[in-house]
Amino acid sequence: MTTHTNEKLPGGGIHHIAVRTTDPEASLGLYRDVLGMAVVKEHEVPGKRLLLLDTGNGSHIELAVPQESAAPANAAEANHPLQHIALTTTDVPGVIERVRTAGYEITVEPRQVQLGESLTTIAFFKGSAGELIELYSSR
Repeated sequence: MTTHTNEKLPGGGIHHIAVRTTDPEASLGLYRDVLGMAVVKEHEVPGKRLLLLDTGNGSHIELAVPQESAAPANAAEANHPLQHIALTTTDVPGVIERVRTAGYEITVEPRQVQLGESLTTIAFFKGSAGELIELYSSR
């Protein structure tokens, strides 16, 4: 049983780290075949295919495979494999308000998305070094 000790991020932890790949077979060769991570979910969202691999403790690596017709949002995004860090929480709206009050830029307001069979609440903001952070809650 996991004890949650972070009162500011209820239910908190790392859900996934998203990595952009244009060669999913090479990425699976590393994460699945060499490092032993099992593919636990696979689904399509607009502009990309997502593969979720369990690292072994319930946290994940998400491989994002862009569709050829999907252009990156900017040049930095196109040249960097790290897409975002996703933190899990049971209170996406409450945490995003705390982040907003602290002065950070909210890039995606809380919204619900259907990922396969899971109804998920997400929101995104920019961290202090410009990193993109996702807040993630799934039912």
